[in-house]
Amino acid sequence: MIQELFVFESTRARQCAAPMLREREEYLDYMARQGVGRSRLRSMAAMLLNIVRFLELESSRAVSIEELQRGTERWLTEPGPRTARRPTKVSGMRFLLTAKNWLRFHNQLTIEALDPGPTEIIVRGFAHYLSVVRGLAPETTRIYRTRVSHFLEWALDRRASLSVISLSDVDDFILMKRASGYLPRSIVSFCGAIRMFFRYAEERGWNNSHIPLNLRGPHIPRYLSAPKGPTWKDVRRLINNKTETPVELRATAILYLCSIYGLRSSEVVGLRLSDFNWVSETFVVHRAKRGRVQQFPIQFEVGEAILGYLQRGRPQCVCRNVFVTLRPPYRTVRATTLWGIAADRMKKLGITSENYGGHALRHSCATELLRRGSSLKDIADFLGHRDMRSVSIYAKYDLKSLRQVASFSLAGVK
Repeated sequence: MIQELFVFESTRARQCAAPMLREREEYLDYMARQGVGRSRLRSMAAMLLNIVRFLELESSRAVSIEELQRGTERWLTEPGPRTARRPTKVSGMRFLLTAKNWLRFHNQLTIEALDPGPTEIIVRGFAHYLSVVRGLAPETTRIYRTRVSHFLEWALDRRASLSVISLSDVDDFILMKRASGYLPRSIVSFCGAIRMFFRYAEERGWNNSHIPLNLRGPHIPRYLSAPKGPTWKDVRRLINNKTETPVELRATAILYLCSIYGLRSSEVVGLRLSDFNWVSETFVVHRAKRGRVQQFPIQFEVGEAILGYLQRGRPQCVCRNVFVTLRPPYRTVRATTLWGIAADRMKKLGITSENYGGHALRHSCATELLRRGSSLKDIADFLGHRDMRSVSIYAKYDLKSLRQVASFSLAGVK
């Protein structure tokens, strides 16, 4: 690998003479297979030389976080053999991150296992209860875990134990959140997570304050006067993209899936290449809630957008998810990335909406289905809801469409 990366013999000789050549080449070869370019590989190889020098590594051995931090300080303060370095935060972070990744690759980074505090132990058990016993989606479990962890850290600073936390403590916490600027929907989310946690705590006899029975969040009208997503005319503008850059090709394919099929962000990022059958022109979606699998026909424009991304925008990599990052090392995009993709294009086009992001397009899809005459049951099935209660909100937006007609056609979205 070193011979392939560098042209000058002096550079090759310096790289080959330094300790741990085999370990450095194995890591560089791995990064090359992940799609990292030659320029970045050369930069990484040069940094690995500095890591070996400032950590005083002669052979493969375990390195602690504390030793890494000391090596980073030396890297920032001691002059190099050829050029002087300016101690900046960026250069220090680059040294530390490269060293961590390299040592983790060889399983030589030792991290002292911290004894988890009582709060962390309780929250871990609660998260297991949510995902395994209650069967909640991973994203819902993550949100509930974060909310409850935040509350317990605050509450256990005021109270000696979980058993003496009362409803008045929860009220004080909610008032504190409201005073710090949290919106009503966020307060409702906190109330829901705390209510669920104290049900879990009561089942185990940890608290008998009857908090779940008495905790009420702020009232938010279920049926608002305006749709939460953009109009269907604006959705057409959103997906009608002619730019051929990898960024725009990926964004267009994602927006088609969110708006035409009403997929959740986690369902879009969970799509794998094997989920698409281009012969039968169908694809399957693994629903985020309850783990159901649902099959859809590939609508023509959606298929063209996805193929355009796969052929001209998606990098070749070992990751089997459809949507991957644009820069190496390539990996699946996060669900939170989709919010930015949708919101950025909506704002760029001047599209106004109560909500932004992929979920706003899911609302637009449901509203358009209803406008075209689909029944609430058909919409619930199409969007992957368990019953019609979740989609009854859209009836408020188009009362004339509440009639039983033929199923909605996906053709002609433009």
